Amino acid sequence: MKKKHAYYDIIIIGGGPAGLTAAIYTGRAKLKTLVLEKSFIGGSASSSSEIINYPGFPSGITGLALTKLFHEQATLLGAEFKLTAAKKVNFSTQNDYTVDTFRTIYHAKSIIITAGGIPRLTNAKNEEKFLFDKGISFCATCDAAACENKTILVVGSGNAALEEAIFLSKFAKKIFIAVRKDESQLKAGKAIQSEAKNNPKLSFIWNKSVSSFNGDTYLDSVSLKDTLTGSEETLPIDRCFLFIGYTPDSEIFAHQINCSSAGYIKTNEQMQTSRPGIFAAGDIREKTVRQIATAIGDGATAAITAGKYIDSITNNLPDI
Repeated sequence: MKKKHAYYDIIIIGGGPAGLTAAIYTGRAKLKTLVLEKSFIGGSASSSSEIINYPGFPSGITGLALTKLFHEQATLLGAEFKLTAAKKVNFSTQNDYTVDTFRTIYHAKSIIITAGGIPRLTNAKNEEKFLFDKGISFCATCDAAACENKTILVVGSGNAALEEAIFLSKFAKKIFIAVRKDESQLKAGKAIQSEAKNNPKLSFIWNKSVSSFNGDTYLDSVSLKDTLTGSEETLPIDRCFLFIGYTPDSEIFAHQINCSSAGYIKTNEQMQTSRPGIFAAGDIREKTVRQIATAIGDGATAAITAGKYIDSITNNLPDI
């Protein structure tokens, strides 16, 4: 199949909060902008059942509603969106960078990478067998309806794990939360810990990790290993939710720009990567805080700096 070619000023790879913010800024600057998103607009942020620490929404807002507003604003300002995966990139020809997708090769003067991360797996036995709607989930908002009167296992100890467990308690009859360490090592904030511990449907299982996912064609139990004694027990469940973090989705970029040993893209404060005209923003960037608010700041900075870069090459100005 011969692929089509399409040309833009800026291509943004990733449609989460950082990418949507960048698109708002580049669209407002009248730059021809394309956002490529391989799964769904809003990224992982859209699956949050309640966001109460984002400015401007004192009563809270769902991630889906918030990112929908971002998307609408970017669209109104002229950004285009394509739901397709970036298969390959070529950053070797400066000012004519390419992004290869299934049907089209897209060209751009500058690229902003906001690809975020992919859910981290436990690497327990049989895990791959139960992915993709066969019992292991990563999004409570997406799959809560299927949990009505079910027994659920949540794996994780951070804010996301407890927040999603609380949300799932509106549907499920019983929720176990498996934590690798003891109660003193719980990572979630004190307020969310208190809310979770006072929820009658939630039960913590301390010092436990998943050693195996079990079932025939669909998950029906997990084997839990005691991290102190090594003993194992089987827990019958109907579904398992994994909230143990993300790994940067940077594989297709890693050989062309500098990344950390963990795969996060290295940038300066202007979001510039090691390659001129290539920027990175949001959770895929090497930094200490990963929140919607910080992703938005990254996206705005990347867009402004990318716009200045395009001005410099268009008007033969010194490179920024």
